[in-house]
Amino acid sequence: MAEPFPYRRIAVVGTTGSGKSTLAESIAHRLHIPHVELDALFWQPDWKETPQEVMRPRVEAFTRGPAWVTDGNYSFCRDLIWSRAQAVIWLDYTLPLILWRLWRRTWQRALQREILWETNYERLWPQFFSKDSIFLWALQTYGRRRKNYAALYASGTYPHLKLYHFKSPREMEAWLRSWDSVSGC
Repeated sequence: MAEPFPYRRIAVVGTTGSGKSTLAESIAHRLHIPHVELDALFWQPDWKETPQEVMRPRVEAFTRGPAWVTDGNYSFCRDLIWSRAQAVIWLDYTLPLILWRLWRRTWQRALQREILWETNYERLWPQFFSKDSIFLWALQTYGRRRKNYAALYASGTYPHLKLYHFKSPREMEAWLRSWDSVSGC
């Protein structure tokens, strides 16, 4: 019989649209620990960015706790998170899947006028037809993230971290379901 998930300081990473926030929320709920979306700390009203010198203390304060889940890819505060984390969960899905998920999520958020981080909401035109497009961002960062995360883990910079590397949602969901049989989640 497998043991219950032993880690209580967890970072969830992956390309935009991979499902980081959804997974992190689920883990936090199952383990009864706090969760923070790094985007929620970063994005101010009207899509203004939080300066690094303000964001890092926010991340530092959150990760000071004994148990938490973060999700996001902010490299300028990765050292704070990864040095304190016990496990990193990397959602390394295919680009077509990520683009499909982004397309579906963008339409849903825009049509429902879902509020994101303060007073922000996604508008269709900029997401599809501007230099600030989330799709363009995903295309620009996909390969870089895959290389960076593989290199970071292989480098041994964070030898204390347990890596969970999922290449498909099915693989991740099976892993998450396996908790149910051992922990009663």
